[in-house]
Amino acid sequence: MDNEIEIGRGKRATVGYSFDDISVVPSRRTRDAADVSVSWQLDAHLLEAPIIGAPMDSVISPQTAIMLGKMGLLGVLDLEGIWTRYEDPQPYLEEIASLKESSGFARMQEIYSEPIKPELITSRLAQIRDAGVPVAGALSPARTQEYWHTVVEAGVDFFVIRGTTVSAEHVSSNREPLNLKRFIYELDVPVVVGGVASYTAALHLMRTGAAGVLAGFGGGATTANRRTAGVAVPMATTVANVAAARREYMDETGGRYVHVIADGQISTSGDLIKAIACGADGVMLGTVLARCSEAPGAGYHWGAEAHHRHLLRGERVHVGTVAPLEQIINGPSLDASGTTNLVGALRQAMAMTGYSDVKEFQRVPVAVEHR
Repeated sequence: MDNEIEIGRGKRATVGYSFDDISVVPSRRTRDAADVSVSWQLDAHLLEAPIIGAPMDSVISPQTAIMLGKMGLLGVLDLEGIWTRYEDPQPYLEEIASLKESSGFARMQEIYSEPIKPELITSRLAQIRDAGVPVAGALSPARTQEYWHTVVEAGVDFFVIRGTTVSAEHVSSNREPLNLKRFIYELDVPVVVGGVASYTAALHLMRTGAAGVLAGFGGGATTANRRTAGVAVPMATTVANVAAARREYMDETGGRYVHVIADGQISTSGDLIKAIACGADGVMLGTVLARCSEAPGAGYHWGAEAHHRHLLRGERVHVGTVAPLEQIINGPSLDASGTTNLVGALRQAMAMTGYSDVKEFQRVPVAVEHR
């Protein structure tokens, strides 16, 4: 049960912890890093590490999705992004990277007002598939009913439904809401859905038949939800709550396992490690990968909230360029900032605490740092 405090008469609040508030605690055993396995069996696909590239235009292009795939990882293409609006998106990416702060939002809204073209959804996914790597595409809940046929016919290994908040019980008086349970049941491909922040909401999403649930709201560095909508989640607590829902769902179903994927506020290898320590099976990375020299954002990072037509809830932020993608994932490290050699850092943390695989590492002790 969540720890509650009274913040004033008539209002109670739950106490939550961010990744910065906790640390992994060594145990009595250590292990040679060479004996540690960081692989992740995600549905029918064995990934070399528990890492997914977030469906954000500044992070995943068909090219970077292919690069991640060839490393044994997974990149998810945003099927509502610039890649499915323009035959040649490069001039628009360069323009977004060069925008002045004063005019940036309005121009980004103009660029993203170009209609989505179903034929580009098909061709972009085909480009990834032809490279011989796993194919994953993402739609928002609002666009899923319109484009899912195109996505499935194009051929995907994973279908991601990603929004700021996704529920199994969306209510709308304007249009018929997406019935997630019926939709997932009728699909032949595994569906990953989220974000979600609470135990109850996660359990409801798992009952729809999803293969994976995104814990968190994504867009950690680019989101302005706390400032504009008053909405934010402490990620360590969020991941732990969603992982607890997974255990409950396994008991309900006699063992059906749903993957928990931490999505948001993971900026360093330490954050990645602590997300798994809190119960995540894998992580969805935006900012970390936006720093690679091959990233389409060219040192800038943004999400869909930064060009929303009606309520801007995100920003284009400068994250800089750190290293090539291969070095960010597999090293060697450039410094001690935690921005390069993610896999090596995870291996080291598991070796220092004596765990041999990622599933075991979910049980590692953690401590809260009081300040």
